[in-house]
Amino acid sequence: MFIFEIMNTATKTSHIGRKISRIRELRGMKQEALAAELGISQQSVSSLEQSEHIEDEKLEKVAKVLGVSKEAIENFSEEKVINFFNNFNDNSFSNSQGTFAATNCTFNPLDKLVQAYEEKERLYERLLQAEKEKVAYLEKLSDKN
Repeated sequence: MFIFEIMNTATKTSHIGRKISRIRELRGMKQEALAAELGISQQSVSSLEQSEHIEDEKLEKVAKVLGVSKEAIENFSEEKVINFFNNFNDNSFSNSQGTFAATNCTFNPLDKLVQAYEEKERLYERLLQAEKEKVAYLEKLSDKN
């Protein structure tokens, strides 16, 4: 029985939900994060990943969140991924000395730094405001006594 289940799973290469699940995992994304981006519950994502077929409109939305095309999901296979990495000879991530040089960044590192700094400022302002409110509350209590 168990061997039949494995064979059955292996032969169902058109199971779109499994492909979504695998791509999500390869992207390092949890079901909760995908759910939040899609505006649905984690249980709905779980159900989606168990579906053999998904309507095109919903598949387009999932693909956009995962950062791939709808066709990439439809044509996804573990063998292609393994072959890609086994044949990966691109030197774009290292120079002639073999040191790391991220020339293919998909984001601007300075933008990330600015975002982190701005978030730190917002957190500081919220903390400062909370402290001011606490002091005002304590002063109000001491005035009553």
